[in-house]
Amino acid sequence: MDRRQIISAAALAAMGAITLAPRRSRAAETAASPPAEGYVAAKDGTSLFVRDWGAGSPVLFLSGWALPSDFWGYQMLAVARQGYRAVAYDRRGHGRSADPGRSYDHDTLADDLASVIDALGLGGVTVVAHSMGGTEVARHFARHGGGGIARVVLVGTITPFLMKSPDNPAGVDPALLAEGAALLARDFPAWIEVNTPPFFTPDTSPAMIRWGQNMMMSTSLLGAAQLAAANFATDFRPDVRQINVPTLLIHGDRDVSAPLALTAQATAALLPQATLKVYEGAPHGLPLTHVERLNGDLIAFLTGG
Repeated sequence: MDRRQIISAAALAAMGAITLAPRRSRAAETAASPPAEGYVAAKDGTSLFVRDWGAGSPVLFLSGWALPSDFWGYQMLAVARQGYRAVAYDRRGHGRSADPGRSYDHDTLADDLASVIDALGLGGVTVVAHSMGGTEVARHFARHGGGGIARVVLVGTITPFLMKSPDNPAGVDPALLAEGAALLARDFPAWIEVNTPPFFTPDTSPAMIRWGQNMMMSTSLLGAAQLAAANFATDFRPDVRQINVPTLLIHGDRDVSAPLALTAQATAALLPQATLKVYEGAPHGLPLTHVERLNGDLIAFLTGG
């Protein structure tokens, strides 16, 4: 791994909200259906911004580290058009959710996920998680038994364990964590600039790259720093073993942020109901770089294909 490409448990991308239908009056919207945007209160009272498109069987999207729910716009639009209910929320300290200045840990994030599932009544939900989102799913199964979750899709996952240790010799050297943490705390825009290229493909538009960078810089610096450290140092192998539902893993074989062998392949080996699909030549940002292919695989999984 190039030393400039420091640990990125996720990198950059975002896109604007996509409108599913012409805007109606607020009174008409309220009478016809619940609002498409709103907030859910977490267990500790933190306000979590939620977008909720369409109706039907629910699909809940979790973005990666330092990415808001906008990141999933292409996939949300695709599943909503297929008759599913597409839901996504901004992790605490991300996007339009509150920055409480505390509780940036995986137990709390798993509780936040449970709060969203419960508040929106998302029984039998398929959870689609990118990068760090996979750690939240795994901890939810360990902490809440995966209540409400029927299936899981992990895209560019960083599970099960990133850090090098005696029983994880292929992991990343902890010295890289210190190097990356120092740059992040001193110059977050520079950290973003360094980690941008391996997230995208060479033909990604400059406009899309700038959009992603701007969205990432809106993340709470406290939350970004604490979660980056937790993602790197936490051994999620016990959590991953608790995932007991059909799971699809999708990963690029040129993912620098989450090397295939260290992450997706190791995760699949822990899951008896897992299927792994590898995209040749693909980087970490699959929801933006491989939109059509990812959408097709996601719809096929939802329909049992």
